[in-house]
Amino acid sequence: MSSRHSATRRRFLSTSLAAAPALWLTPGLFAEELEKTLAQTPRQTEGPFYPDRLPLDTDNDLIRLNDASTPAIGEVTHLTGRVLSPAGEPVRNATVEIWQCDANAKYLAQHTDDVRGGGRDLGFQGFGRFLTDMQGRYYFRTIKPVPYPGRTPHIHVAVNKGDKRLLTTQCYIDGHPGNARDGVMRSTTEAERKLLMIPFEPLKGSGAGEYQAKFDVVLGAMTDEGPEENGGGRRQPRGRRGA
Repeated sequence: MSSRHSATRRRFLSTSLAAAPALWLTPGLFAEELEKTLAQTPRQTEGPFYPDRLPLDTDNDLIRLNDASTPAIGEVTHLTGRVLSPAGEPVRNATVEIWQCDANAKYLAQHTDDVRGGGRDLGFQGFGRFLTDMQGRYYFRTIKPVPYPGRTPHIHVAVNKGDKRLLTTQCYIDGHPGNARDGVMRSTTEAERKLLMIPFEPLKGSGAGEYQAKFDVVLGAMTDEGPEENGGGRRQPRGRRGA
């Protein structure tokens, strides 16, 4: 892990703990709240653009690639959340992966069937990983998602434990007008859509117009996600092209 990655992780953890709500501090309250609200995060398709070749830099800061001085184009967003078991317990040491298109609507993966060609923002990492902490928390610095041809803005999210892919899903901008026209979104129920929608809110104190968003992930059964199960996408071998 790079020193920059470690510093980012430390800053995130210290800030999160300082701002912990009452349910973190009151014994039993967190468990009681989970019993009332816990619902499994719906599985969604992996899509065709899981990276066919992983970048050399796969940390949780997608804005700066390696030590490049020029940041990625787009509205900086701090994406946080927790990974929880079906019983509401934090899942530690799970690898959370995200991938999304850049501000020019280009994915990192340039497959042979991607006829759109070049124009990708070379300063955007496009893919990142983060290992959850003792409380199941993760953190990414990325960009606010933009519309992709035929799709509403979204971020792909996957959770792995060792060699097992436990969940593949996507999160969306709550209230975006493109959501109602999105084909993947229309294949979900109203209750499922609510679990995938997250608000992207201005980050307080940021003079650069940054955003913050929180997406908690609740896993189903701790089994390897099969290629057919609930349309959830399949486990991708490292460095191979997506389905």
